[in-house]
Amino acid sequence: MLGIGLKVASVCAFTGMAVCVKLAGQFPAGQLVFFRSFCAIFPIIAFLVATNQFTGVFKTNHFLGHVARGAIGVSAMGLGFYGLTRIPLPDAIALSYARPLIIVVLGAVILGETVGRYRWGAVCVGLLGVMIISWPKLELLRGEAGLSNQQALGVMATLSHAVLASFAYIFVRKLVTTERTPTIVLYFSITAS
Repeated sequence: MLGIGLKVASVCAFTGMAVCVKLAGQFPAGQLVFFRSFCAIFPIIAFLVATNQFTGVFKTNHFLGHVARGAIGVSAMGLGFYGLTRIPLPDAIALSYARPLIIVVLGAVILGETVGRYRWGAVCVGLLGVMIISWPKLELLRGEAGLSNQQALGVMATLSHAVLASFAYIFVRKLVTTERTPTIVLYFSITAS
């Protein structure tokens, strides 16, 4: 029950952040990413100190892994924030559901995880659903406006966000085998800033 409660709280927090990004859409995505990442450093450190996890938090065996994860993660976040400012919030959330589907594919290809045929079927159906949601906006690429159409760019940015965020998740899965969770979280906020 604790895990379920934490997952629900996480979804609510990320949805709240998406609403805030949408409201702050007049600012460049890079600024939004910076302030989201930089302002997160202080509560993370306060939490780590309060829970006696701060000691040795900067010690790492894979500094370049953290930098690579940070670069991919910040790129994904920037694209996601850009997409949020260009398309309606429900569309952005629906398109972001491609991320867990892509993670299944990458987990099988990169990490060698076993995926049964029922899961492969579910992934295919899910990706088809994402294409059905995004296709009308991608059709706008064929009009006179072409790539200048903001909604089409938003859809492409959101889908690119889903792909890059999936790779970032795979990086985390690899890092967590040798690194402490607080180290991974703190290094991400620092490198993203």
